[in-house]
Amino acid sequence: MMTNAIGIALSGLHSASTKLNASANNIANTLSVGSLDGSEQAPYTAQTTVSYAQDSKTGGVLTKIVPKDPGFIAAYAPNSPLADENGVVGVPNADYAEDIVHMKFAELSYKANIGVIKTASEMSKELLSLFDKKV
Repeated sequence: MMTNAIGIALSGLHSASTKLNASANNIANTLSVGSLDGSEQAPYTAQTTVSYAQDSKTGGVLTKIVPKDPGFIAAYAPNSPLADENGVVGVPNADYAEDIVHMKFAELSYKANIGVIKTASEMSKELLSLFDKKV
């Protein structure tokens, strides 16, 4: 049972890392631009995550990075070499505030899942100690 708790907590840590990576990618690419006509550099597509509960035997969560819908939006930048004839480029549909909240959530998730692992470890040690006393 405690092994399952550790496995579930590890899946939570992995999920938090995946969410953190998506948000970090969005922040790192917020100022990038791309061509909307497809002939040049395509705009960066902002990312989000989707989480799924794993089956009831293993427990835990599985998180995948998926493109945001829409992943980029049009912006007026007539001086950009990637602008079309109307001076429009594609920019990521990323939001600093949203991504910072996701990063903070990942931090809290790390702390909570580490706490579960520590508690499971302490419980295992206590159980082994009880067995040693009885044997």
